[in-house]
Amino acid sequence: MIDTIVLMLKQNMYTILEPDKFSPSTRGLTDPTAGYYRLGSRSNINCKQNPTPNELKRGIYKPRLTVTKRMNREGNFEIPLKIEFSVPKLIYGNNFEELTDDDFSNVIQKLKTILRDMGVYILEQHLVNAPVSSVHYSKNIVLTDHSTPYTYLSQLTKLNINKKLDTNRTDFRNEGHSFKYRANTFEIVFYDKIRDLKRAKMSEKRAEENDNALQLGLFDILRQRKPYEVLRVEIRLNRRQKINQILKKAGKVIEPTFINIFNQETAKTVLLYYIKEVEEAYPPLLIYQYDSPKKFFENLLIANPEIKLTQALELTAFRALLDEIGVREYRQMTKRYGDYYWYSLNSKMKRLKQTDEVGVFSLLRDEITKFEPLRLLANQDEMLNNVKYD
Repeated sequence: MIDTIVLMLKQNMYTILEPDKFSPSTRGLTDPTAGYYRLGSRSNINCKQNPTPNELKRGIYKPRLTVTKRMNREGNFEIPLKIEFSVPKLIYGNNFEELTDDDFSNVIQKLKTILRDMGVYILEQHLVNAPVSSVHYSKNIVLTDHSTPYTYLSQLTKLNINKKLDTNRTDFRNEGHSFKYRANTFEIVFYDKIRDLKRAKMSEKRAEENDNALQLGLFDILRQRKPYEVLRVEIRLNRRQKINQILKKAGKVIEPTFINIFNQETAKTVLLYYIKEVEEAYPPLLIYQYDSPKKFFENLLIANPEIKLTQALELTAFRALLDEIGVREYRQMTKRYGDYYWYSLNSKMKRLKQTDEVGVFSLLRDEITKFEPLRLLANQDEMLNNVKYD
């Protein structure tokens, strides 16, 4: 569904009741008697209020608030309020649990109450219709078949989607248990959710996400449940313009307000759109099982009786290379020869017969298409009831 979301409210949509809860106090933004703040070299000043490490350890979750005074394009001052928070952490205290459309009213009420405790008053209608400037759509995919996220991540890391999706950076972290494709306006992230939580116990900086102190207590519960692994997929749209662009491409022409963005069908559509884009960059040759060059060569000839022997040999050698280094490194090694050979190989791969073997994207597509919300505690209880003892 949705994890992190950023709401941007104009000055007439909120009221600061306790300005001194911000650092620095928001008094200097609007109160002449308090002395106006200098806007600095960037012509803006930020007043922040964030949850403290102690609050997170005590299970208290709050949004991150930023009130900014800045000059807009028309040359006038504006003072918007940015509200950034993880929606499932707000409701459940963790983001293993996933929400549904029916939770929206509860989210609004909880958010309104917590903001009031933080010294900010906002009418319910303004929260419901608040403009969204960033949203992270996500899905936790539970693995209970003794496979691990690394099983899937090791295949996904062999892709090179930088050109297709106009990404400009690929990050591999935690020994291949987390990686992301980055661009200026969005990120595609896959990672081992439980392993990420484990790393957060050592250091928050080592983890993929923030505010993990809130949910560290789950680690002891999760590691006792076998088999139980969680592969997490996130699509992070970090600009309002990008949200509009992707919603339009995905066939969702809606105004990016909180109530419109908080929608299961929209979340599913965006996730499937990007999974399809990534899958199209996946070499078809990788779908064929690879135990050894001999076995692969033999199966390739059986499945494609019309294939020329030289092509079969070429594809067998290429498959061996892909298994070891992946597309990204292969293209880096051969870039001095131009793109011709890569596109030629790609064309030959696409002409191969379809295989009945299950590809790496089958699980992702199926789970996102079903889009059943993860209920962590219920899921754990069910698994315990199904355990068979010798």
